Amino acid sequence: MLTARHLLTRLHALADPIRAVGVARFFKTGPGEYGAGDKFLGLTMPQQRALAREFRELPLPEAEHLLGSPWHESRAVALVIWTLQFAKAGPAGRQAIYERYLNNRRFVNNWDLVDISCPTIVGGYLQDKNREPLYKLAAENHLWSQRISIVSTLAFIRKGQFQDTFAIAELLLTHRHDLIQKAVGWMLREVGKRNEAALEEFLTDHHGQLPRTTLRYATERLPTERRAWHMRK
Repeated sequence: MLTARHLLTRLHALADPIRAVGVARFFKTGPGEYGAGDKFLGLTMPQQRALAREFRELPLPEAEHLLGSPWHESRAVALVIWTLQFAKAGPAGRQAIYERYLNNRRFVNNWDLVDISCPTIVGGYLQDKNREPLYKLAAENHLWSQRISIVSTLAFIRKGQFQDTFAIAELLLTHRHDLIQKAVGWMLREVGKRNEAALEEFLTDHHGQLPRTTLRYATERLPTERRAWHMRK
């Protein structure tokens, strides 16, 4: 049977200590930074995805064990495994992955871990359900729960559903952390790719409220003159 121990052995065999130093710096692991204390082995994302595919049949409790690891790449691989399993699972399996994900979200503790997992697992699960859990996450005083709340709406955006993205964006509009401002701007930009008029209406309704970072991300795909107009406002 595949186990977390087997996967951890493979991860350590691929470790690159020199690369790990640079990656740790990139993910802001210094004292007082958002990734403070996180530890890296130095694997590339293609290496991590390859391992996830190899171990895609890893039992849920074993993947959950990996998610509690101090090594960032261990958590990343566990999350990618869950996204692969979620895509193939039936209703009961999807619910089990979704519930374990939210119960362990304290380990989904950097922006890359959020972004590779929550649109599939959280957004995918809530696609045909009440989306109130996202609003509860947005209301938590917890950076990564709040990022999960907005980035999960990417699943809805891909289906042409923008209401929850706009509503959660409004809840997070005055957030002071740039990782939330960037995430909100990113989701608004995704809306604009599909419906430019809907994006512009939202931006116009909130002139003077949007942080510059959010506005810069949100307007990235707009025509130059329209982007300049919104930035001036």
